[in-house]
Amino acid sequence: MSVVDYNEYRGNKIIVLKRDENDRYPFSFGKAKAKLIVENFEAIKKFAEEE
Repeated sequence: MSVVDYNEYRGNKIIVLKRDENDRYPFSFGKAKAKLIVENFEAIKKFAEEE
Protein backbone atom coordinates (compact mmCIF):
# COMPACT_ATOMS: atom_id res chain seq x y z
CA MET A 1 0.00 0.00 0.00
CA SER A 2 1.45 3.36 -0.97
CA VAL A 3 1.90 6.20 1.50
CA VAL A 4 1.01 9.84 0.80
CA ASP A 5 2.61 12.52 2.93
CA TYR A 6 2.90 16.31 2.75
CA ASN A 7 5.97 18.35 3.54
CA GLU A 8 7.58 21.67 2.78
CA TYR A 9 10.56 22.60 0.61
CA ARG A 10 11.94 26.14 0.69
CA GLY A 11 8.66 27.41 2.08
CA ASN A 12 6.50 25.67 -0.54
CA LYS A 13 4.13 22.78 0.14
CA ILE A 14 5.03 19.48 -1.57
CA ILE A 15 3.42 16.07 -1.77
CA VAL A 16 5.54 12.97 -1.12
CA LEU A 17 4.56 9.58 -2.55
CA LYS A 18 6.15 6.43 -1.15
CA ARG A 19 5.74 2.77 -2.12
CA ASP A 20 5.65 1.95 1.59
CA GLU A 21 6.70 3.55 4.88
CA ASN A 22 10.33 2.42 4.36
CA ASP A 23 10.71 3.64 0.75
CA ARG A 24 14.25 5.04 0.45
CA TYR A 25 13.51 6.96 -2.75
CA PRO A 26 10.13 8.71 -2.48
CA PHE A 27 8.63 10.71 -5.33
CA SER A 28 7.95 14.33 -4.37
CA PHE A 29 6.74 17.38 -6.25
CA GLY A 30 5.09 20.74 -5.77
CA LYS A 31 1.91 22.34 -7.03
CA ALA A 32 3.24 23.36 -10.46
CA LYS A 33 4.24 19.78 -11.31
CA ALA A 34 1.02 18.46 -9.71
CA LYS A 35 -1.00 20.64 -12.10
CA LEU A 36 1.06 19.38 -15.03
CA ILE A 37 0.42 15.77 -13.97
CA VAL A 38 -3.33 16.41 -13.64
CA GLU A 39 -3.47 18.04 -17.08
CA ASN A 40 -1.71 15.03 -18.63
CA PHE A 41 -3.25 12.28 -16.51
CA GLU A 42 -4.62 10.27 -19.46
CA ALA A 43 -1.24 10.21 -21.24
CA ILE A 44 0.50 9.19 -18.01
CA LYS A 45 -2.07 6.46 -17.36
CA LYS A 46 -1.65 5.11 -20.91
CA PHE A 47 2.13 5.12 -20.49
CA ALA A 48 1.89 3.27 -17.17
CA GLU A 49 -0.34 0.58 -18.71
CA GLU A 50 1.93 -0.13 -21.70
CA GLU A 51 3.85 -3.36 -21.67
